[in-house]
Formats: sequence, C-alpha cells, structure tokens
Amino acid sequence: MSLLSVALAALRVYAAGAAVILAQLLRRCCGGFPEPAGNNDSKARDVVRRIQEATLNDKVEFLYCDLASMNSIRQFVHNFKAKEIPLHVLVNNAGVMMVPQRTTEDGFEEHFGLNYLGHFLLTNLLLDSLRASGSPSHSARVVTVSSATHYVGQLHMEDLQFRRCYSPHGAYAQSKLALVLFSYYLQHQLSAEGSAVTANVVDPGVVDTDLYRHVFWGTRVVKKLLGWLLFKTPEEGAWSSVHAAVAPEMEGIGGHYLYNEKDTRSLAVTYDRELQRQLWARSCAMTGLRDTSDDVM
Repeated sequence: MSLLSVALAALRVYAAGAAVILAQLLRRCCGGFPEPAGNNDSKARDVVRRIQEATLNDKVEFLYCDLASMNSIRQFVHNFKAKEIPLHVLVNNAGVMMVPQRTTEDGFEEHFGLNYLGHFLLTNLLLDSLRASGSPSHSARVVTVSSATHYVGQLHMEDLQFRRCYSPHGAYAQSKLALVLFSYYLQHQLSAEGSAVTANVVDPGVVDTDLYRHVFWGTRVVKKLLGWLLFKTPEEGAWSSVHAAVAPEMEGIGGHYLYNEKDTRSLAVTYDRELQRQLWARSCAMTGLRDTSDDVM
C-alpha cells in the first residue's frame, strides 16, 4: 500500500462517516430516533427486568476476556462453560478504532486481531453452547457489530496485517468488512447444518462514545460541540443490536445486515461466497482452529 493509498483510505473513511452523520442529522430533524416498536415486546422487557433484578440482588457476574489475547479468549470460554449455563445471545461489540500501528499479544495488527479475529475465535469456541441453547422455536442468536466504514473497506488478503504500509483508517475499515463476511459465512454454515442458531450483523451508526480519541482532531472538535445533535446516543446506537438479539420478527432470520433496525444491503463484495470461504479458512489458520466448513457444504 502506497502513501497515496493511505491518504485515500483516510478520505474514504471520513467521507463515509460524514455521509452517516448527515443522514442522522436529517433524521434527528424529522423526528429523531424513537425506540423501535419491536423493543416494546414482552421478551425484550423480560430480558431487561431480569438484568435489573439480578443487579439489585448483586447476582450479576462478570467474566474477564481480553479479545486481543487468544489465551484470554480460550480461558474465558473455559470459565464460562464450567458454569454449565445456557447461552442464548452472543453480541460481538468490542473494538478499537484508527489506533496507531501496534500488535496484539499474538502479533496480529490490532484492528484485525481484536476487532475481527478475537470475535471470530470467541464465536467459534462458543458455537456448541449456542447450538445447545437454541431450539426450533427459539433460536440462539449471534449479533456482530460492524459499521458503515465497511462500505469503503478493502480486504487485503495478501497483507491482512498491513505490514507493507500501515493505514489506521484502512485497517479499521478492513476489520469491519471482515466482520460482515464472517457473519454471512457463519450463517451459511449454520443453515447448512440445520442449526437453531442465527447470525446477523448490525450497523449502529455514528455514536457518541469514547472511541474517537485517535481520529482527526477536527472530528473530535465537531463531536465535542455538536455530538448531541449529529451523533446517536449510546442507547440509540444499541437499538439495532437489541433488535437483532430479542425482536420476535428476527426469530429464525439470519444472514442480514441491519441499519436502524432495517434490513439493508451491505457492500456487494460481502456476498461473494468464495471470498467468505477464503477469509474463513485464513482465519481458522490464524487462530488455530480446524476448518470444518467443508463438512457442511
């Protein structure tokens, strides 16, 4: 990747962000982001009620997991399975954005290693728990959070680690593109095996969080001054994930890209089954997993 390519990657990412912010401003001026009707259903409210009750009774338990460490992910899965509890929903939401060039504990470029490979490994190691928890009438659900930057991302299969010429913007966009490809191929395999597990990917929009510390200073100024108007609140940003996780209309539905709780078409290349397969195989090799995708083809 040349220096020109690095500059173009940055321009594409900021252009994508600007387009989303403009769309959010227009929607804010036309009524804002009301809570989706589907989130008012009894199932969603029951989930919230159970969490609130557990919190009040000090019954919430947190298990540590560092997605930048393959060892930590494996230890987390071991600790979780030891509790012998069902797993109905897995939301892959952790991530870093446009960080300086650095690597994870395992030597992977951080965007690709944490944002993508960490979730790839975690999901695969928990699939048996998800399968055991799902049923024909109540599928277990995998919800993976990508972003609009995937539309300007490029998958560099010959240099997934951006070792030739690092671009924080290109690396971030690539990790979000990889998550979409992963989700679609995961759903393909789950459907082929007849599993009661679904996999969808969501786009939260541009959300007012602490994720912007490494972006262009002008963006940080805009966020500080106008974030209340241009950016979604964390709650609004989470609604698509909640919708994918508990909405009755998503029961048994997988392989979709959701934006503002609506089924949306992702970048054309994400539907390339051969590219999905290639990335899956490479990811298995990187994480030390056996590639069993051919077993269900």
